[in-house]
Amino acid sequence: MVKHVEQALERHAPENIIEMRHITKEFPGVKALDDVSFDVRKGEVHALVGENGAGKSTMIKILMGVYTRTAGEIYIEGEPVDLKSPMQAEKYGLGAVYQDVNLAKDLSVAENFYMGQLPSNRFGLVDYTTMFRETEKILRSINVHVNPRAVINELSVAQQEMVVIGKILHLKAKLVIFDEPTALLTNEEIEELFKIIHMLKEQQVGVIYITHRMDEIFRISDRVTVMKDGKRVATVNTGETDENQLITMMVGRNTENMYEIKQGELGAPVLQVEGLTRENAFRNITFEVKKGEIFGMFGLVGSGRTEIVRGIFGADKLDSGTLFIHGKKVAINSPQTAIEKGLALIPENRKDQGLALELSIEVNTNMVAINKVSAHGVISKRKSNSQAAALVERLSTKTPSIHQLVKNLSGGNQQKVVISKWLAQESDIFIFDEPTVGVDVGAKQEIYKIFEILLKQGKSIILISSYLPEVIGLSNRLMVMHEGEQMGILNKSDFNDEAILKLASGLR
Repeated sequence: MVKHVEQALERHAPENIIEMRHITKEFPGVKALDDVSFDVRKGEVHALVGENGAGKSTMIKILMGVYTRTAGEIYIEGEPVDLKSPMQAEKYGLGAVYQDVNLAKDLSVAENFYMGQLPSNRFGLVDYTTMFRETEKILRSINVHVNPRAVINELSVAQQEMVVIGKILHLKAKLVIFDEPTALLTNEEIEELFKIIHMLKEQQVGVIYITHRMDEIFRISDRVTVMKDGKRVATVNTGETDENQLITMMVGRNTENMYEIKQGELGAPVLQVEGLTRENAFRNITFEVKKGEIFGMFGLVGSGRTEIVRGIFGADKLDSGTLFIHGKKVAINSPQTAIEKGLALIPENRKDQGLALELSIEVNTNMVAINKVSAHGVISKRKSNSQAAALVERLSTKTPSIHQLVKNLSGGNQQKVVISKWLAQESDIFIFDEPTVGVDVGAKQEIYKIFEILLKQGKSIILISSYLPEVIGLSNRLMVMHEGEQMGILNKSDFNDEAILKLASGLR
């Protein structure tokens, strides 16, 4: 049984860095937080988990001074505080590393470090020498090799994230919040991040760690607080619970068999790829996808998986190779041609490549299948609304209206809108590139159910996933990639974690 430790949360305990007591936050018509209490101790990693919409982000925004609480109290090292802005939170020693990195992109690394407190020399000019030297010293202390003179725009996402961490350390933060920090990092970069978090623990800095990845929770956290529907369900010691218990608390149901979806008999090949090559990306790729099949692709970052499907979809030019759809040779040189041939691509970066965030669910849903809701170049609002409403209901998309802007939806519901776009088009072959990144457990199950619906309709799926349990659990066959090379195609009976990882590492 899970041993609850709420009784151990004592007011103003000397080891606590922050305490949030009976926090309530109300928006017009919505109670986002309902009497939530939460604390973080010195030198601990406290994981904060829950489905999208559970209230995690609202909690963090209140703690960082972005939102003002409706009721409740906040204490920092035992002293009551009233946080009204991020700058004020920063002065109290609170820092946050968000998934969408918050930096001045056109300034240098050092200028970002010293923003608002530029040092001056004896002539009253900005002391760039000191700025560059101290910035480099801090970055080296966390094993980050970035030129302090580099402009933020020139850095990778991972490097930018490390710069944010360095900036927080420069400000001598007492508490650091990590919000989905590994979503865009490679395995090697994740290891470096975990080393930094371990270093923060040793320095008695508190850490709040928000993630949808269960393995990370059990690897680095000391305690876990589970939230659901704006309320705290429980706070537990990480070592006294397990993944299934946490998931059950998060979603209110057991998810042990979450990858078990109904799949029928496989039919004839619907897509055949022969000798596909793109210079500096992948070479001599050959495989086929059958009707009603989930064909998995697995490989480490840089293996060429995404590049392959972009080539198939006509988004990138191929150097050589042949494609057959339903047995007929086709030449796909643009996404438009791919769409006409029945292909659908749900990209990894849904915000930049799969959605028009500033437009409504209705517009996004009908964007590809515009011909189905229009006549003679004129869109029928009635048909457009009807199509969008039907797909919102079919996929159980959580939204007050089909006219809601997509940017205001959770990650899981945004993904459903992307899928809706292709269901409206009635595509035959669905390519899912990392479909559950940044998506909570409940939404993952709903996406897997969509897979089941597609298969029942005779559709076929290509599934790219970096999460081995997912790609193993769902795929009929699995192609493993390493640095642009096809290492092998395994049947389900041959799936084995160790064997797959060896192939993905380049070992046959």
